[in-house]
Amino acid sequence: MKFTAEHEELRRTWRTIIDRDINPHVEEWEEAGIFPAHELFKKLGDAGLLGVDKPVEFGGAGLDFSYAMICSESLGWVQGGSIPMAVGVQISMATPALARFGSDELRKEFLAPSISGDYVACLGVSETGAGSDVASIKTTARRVGDDWVINGGKMWTTNGTQADWMCLLANTSDGAVHQNKSLICVPMKTKGVQVVKKLDKLGMRASDTAQIFFDEVKVPVRNTIGQVGMGFIYQMRQFQEERLWAGAGTLAGCERIINATIEYTRERKVFGRPLLDNQVIHFRMGELLTEVEALRSLVYRACEQHLLGEDVTLLASMAKLKAGRLRREVSDACIQYWGGAGYLWENPVGRSFRDGRLGSIGGGADEVMLQIIAKSMGTLPRPAKN
Repeated sequence: MKFTAEHEELRRTWRTIIDRDINPHVEEWEEAGIFPAHELFKKLGDAGLLGVDKPVEFGGAGLDFSYAMICSESLGWVQGGSIPMAVGVQISMATPALARFGSDELRKEFLAPSISGDYVACLGVSETGAGSDVASIKTTARRVGDDWVINGGKMWTTNGTQADWMCLLANTSDGAVHQNKSLICVPMKTKGVQVVKKLDKLGMRASDTAQIFFDEVKVPVRNTIGQVGMGFIYQMRQFQEERLWAGAGTLAGCERIINATIEYTRERKVFGRPLLDNQVIHFRMGELLTEVEALRSLVYRACEQHLLGEDVTLLASMAKLKAGRLRREVSDACIQYWGGAGYLWENPVGRSFRDGRLGSIGGGADEVMLQIIAKSMGTLPRPAKN
């Protein structure tokens, strides 16, 4: 994939903001278990970073998806996974369907302030009994006059305690599970929306992740994104971009951990010589960087095909699978060479070890990616007939 001067300028802008406004505060935010989303997102919005691939008429830059990939890759410079995950929800998880299929009225109300950083968005898909199995969600929205009345709950909601609105997937009819769902914009201050609790996670400590309940929550039917009943299809398309975002976001993060490990083992002396002089270590660093470049090729190829309007479900699933496993492999290998120092809570490699574990669970578990891949290969067993 060829990058232009505009792409490189976008990288530089991200690097400046990360070095000035994010990395100096990561330790504080990790300790607090939350980061100031409205304050940070407003800075990102003012810099034009939250809508690079969104329509110009709603405050975006109107550029193509490759610029969103630059955003994701650049966020790998952040000293932890919490902020990249939260920003990723805002840019490539909660807003793509709204930008592509929402009415002008809806985009003006929810998309424009999300691009400017005045609103924080969250995505409501996963539930306690339906994570990767999206078709099995139980949250309902029944029509009463010109309103939806929503009941149910969502789990693992990134930005959930601070969000102004949710892109909610709910069952809006009793039809077939792939045709009975709709995406709905739900203001989080609507009566009946309850943030039950902020979840205490192993990693991604600075990102607020919430459990949300909906009790007779009433929102206008006009808050539906696109056509009623098309929510599953829209969400599957959002997942493609989310999974490509995850793949791109893994690249710089892995490079950062590899480079930090090289520097540490170069300075650390054992038996009178640098640790890095051991062949097993410098060979392993070479192997890991080779894997990063293999992932980069896969992500860039998928992005190019996505830009051409092709279906990249297979490549996006492969990229997501590879990214989750590679982040775990890099962190686990590198933490060994840091020894006891790597086992400390504040160590960047230790944090990557905790944060990166989510990559094989969230956004579609490894096993779901493998199901998609197997289905495309024609090797997935068909359900037994009764």
